[in-house]
Amino acid sequence: MNQLIDVKNIALDPDQLVHNDKIATPMYTSSELFEQEQEKIFRNTWVWVAHTSEIPDKGSFKLSKVGREPVIVVRDRKDNIHVMVNRCRHRAATVCEVHKGKTSSFQCPYHGWGYGLDGSLRALPNPEQYGDDFDKSQHGMLKLRVESYQGMIFATFNESVEPLEDFLGAAKKWIDLFMKQGGGYPVKTLGEHQFSVPMNWKVQLENTTDAYHFPIVHKSFLQSLDEEAEKTFTFLDGEGFVEDLGNGHSVMVMIPELVDLEEDLERKIPERFEELAQALRDEGYPEDQVRRIVRAVGGSGFNLNLFPNVACSMAFFRVLTPVAVDKTDIRHIAIGMEGGPDIANRVRLRLHEHFQGPMGFGSPDDAEVWERIQRGVDGGAELPILVNRGIEKEVPGEAGPRGHVSDETGMRAAYAMWKRMMQE
Repeated sequence: MNQLIDVKNIALDPDQLVHNDKIATPMYTSSELFEQEQEKIFRNTWVWVAHTSEIPDKGSFKLSKVGREPVIVVRDRKDNIHVMVNRCRHRAATVCEVHKGKTSSFQCPYHGWGYGLDGSLRALPNPEQYGDDFDKSQHGMLKLRVESYQGMIFATFNESVEPLEDFLGAAKKWIDLFMKQGGGYPVKTLGEHQFSVPMNWKVQLENTTDAYHFPIVHKSFLQSLDEEAEKTFTFLDGEGFVEDLGNGHSVMVMIPELVDLEEDLERKIPERFEELAQALRDEGYPEDQVRRIVRAVGGSGFNLNLFPNVACSMAFFRVLTPVAVDKTDIRHIAIGMEGGPDIANRVRLRLHEHFQGPMGFGSPDDAEVWERIQRGVDGGAELPILVNRGIEKEVPGEAGPRGHVSDETGMRAAYAMWKRMMQE
């Protein structure tokens, strides 16, 4: 009985909600807590908004979110990247409803206020009625602080937050390794799909470094593989690990031999990639480049979780957007090689579709259990949600505590950061 939580008297106090080995049910169900998270977390730290390949040219833009707040990510004529709240300073209408494209300016459809690519107010119809002292320079779109690392663009409302690279800290090493999936070419986004799940955003946050569920939830995926690939993905008995990287970030290494995609390129090419290798040879690629590209196509052997909203998961970005206490939007963004061989990018897309695509094996199976968690917490509110797996056997890693690949070390890392930010 000492595992139960007195939810009738529990306050929305981070100390009562989050313990090292468990969290309380209101973490998934409290609308009041959800509102606090938007202010204390999503408005106060670096939030992933786009990849540079999504805005490749001057004037390129895309729509994104910081928490629930709509923003425009845009590259101006000087190649500077801006992130601005998608809201006219006059009467608050959005100034852009096109998901992605190129433009020379933004104009509010209501009263015609026009903004430059840097968000500055350039013109408005009949300005004389605002008086002689109306200063256009004071009425530009609300801009966020922007920084990027390895093409990943982050934005924040908090002007005084630490530099992005300091925030990423030990996770930078893993981002560098993840980007080796370019196979010698720059990484670019190939396409994406989005879906909504009736769950709290933290349910998905936990999932990226949760290997424990893989052989259960993704049994149908494993059954769809050939014997060699199935052996690769049967990693719970291997040498993998999960490690706390600080600031809520964590990494889960499932296939250690695929951590650095540029090492041990002499290793035998898996049979499922032989056709691709031969096609590359037929196109004239030298053998060392063939092996580098083939290795990159297979994806990295780890998942990286960057608090609070983006994961680098084997061969794609997974981005979460909190919509309501029980609703989360998910985007799966496939990545490939900018300027790389078309056949290699096509194979990457087929692999992505197989597991994470809308008709693949992984996404529907994950979404089913995420939704069932949200339905389950409607009962037994006094029962805690356990995140204690492996807590007694953790050892010091390079950056923080390290556990077995199936341990809940990554969840504990995220909730420690959640608690810290909610107490500030």
